[in-house]
Amino acid sequence: MSREDCLTVLASVLMLCTTSLSLAAAPAKTSSAKHTSSPQLRSNSALILDETNSAVLYAKQADHATPIASITKLMTALVVIEAGQSLDEEIEVTAEDRSSGKGAYSRLPVGAKLSRGDLLHLALMSSENRAAHALGRNYPGGLAACVRAMNAKAKSLNMNSTHFVDPSGLSSENVASPFDLAKLVIAAAQDPTIRDYSTDGSYVVQVGRQLLEFRNTNSLVSNPTWDIIVQKTGYIAEAGRCLVLKTIIEGRAVVIVLLDSFGKYTRTADARRIRTWMESALQASGPPAAPGPAAAVAGN
Repeated sequence: MSREDCLTVLASVLMLCTTSLSLAAAPAKTSSAKHTSSPQLRSNSALILDETNSAVLYAKQADHATPIASITKLMTALVVIEAGQSLDEEIEVTAEDRSSGKGAYSRLPVGAKLSRGDLLHLALMSSENRAAHALGRNYPGGLAACVRAMNAKAKSLNMNSTHFVDPSGLSSENVASPFDLAKLVIAAAQDPTIRDYSTDGSYVVQVGRQLLEFRNTNSLVSNPTWDIIVQKTGYIAEAGRCLVLKTIIEGRAVVIVLLDSFGKYTRTADARRIRTWMESALQASGPPAAPGPAAAVAGN
C-alpha cells in the first residue's frame, strides 16, 4: 500500500483545492485492524495539514471561526517585522499596555524599557501581553494602524473568516478558523525571527536592575523528540486552551491547529496523539518522501 493510500484509509484525506471546504467533525471509518481512523482528539476544533503533500488529514469544525486568544501574536509579529522597524530600538512599557481580566497577567512592570526585539521575543515565546500591546502601540501610525495591518495581512493570506481588534489576543473578538490559522502558521514559519523566538525554551531580559527569566508556554519545545519549526499557544476563557504549530513528523512538514481544548494539558496531549497516530500510519506504509515547498491552503 502506498503512503498516500494509507493516509486515505486512515483519515479520508481531502486534497486541497481552491473551492470552499466544509468538513465533517470526524473522518470516515476505516476497515484497518491495526490503526484507528482518527487521532481521538479532545480539542473542540482541530486541523491536521500534511503540508508536504498538500493534504488535509483530519478536520473538526475547521471552517468555523472562534476566538483564538494569543495565537493572535503570530500575526502581530508578522506585521511588526514587515514594517521594517529596528529590533534594537528601545520601547517603554506604559500604563496604556496594562489590561485587566483573566488572562491579562504580565510580568513586565510599567516603566520597563526593552528593545523591540526583546518584546517580540517575549510575546512569541512567553505570550507576554504587555509586550505585544507595546509592539502594537509603537507600530507606525499607532495601535489602530497595527490592527488595520493585521486585518489587511489576513486578507492577503486569504484568511477569510479572520478578524482582529487587538494585538495581544485578550479580546474574544479576535477570531479565526483552523483553516485560516493553518495559513497563518505557514506564513509565520517563513520568517526566521518568528521561528527562532517562538521555539526558544527560555529567555532572560534585564528590567531595571533585575534579571527576569521567561519560559516558553509550550512544553513541547523543550522535548528533544519534537522538531518544531514554529508554534504559539493561547488562552482566554472564551477561546479555551489553543495551540498551533508546524512540526516534522516522519520526514513530513505537518501543520497542527488545536482550538478550545479543555484543561491545561489537553492541547499538548492532543499534539502527542496526532504524532503517534501519524507515525503509526506512516511507518506502516514505508519511508516518507522528503519535505517539499510550502503548500497553499484553500480559502474557506
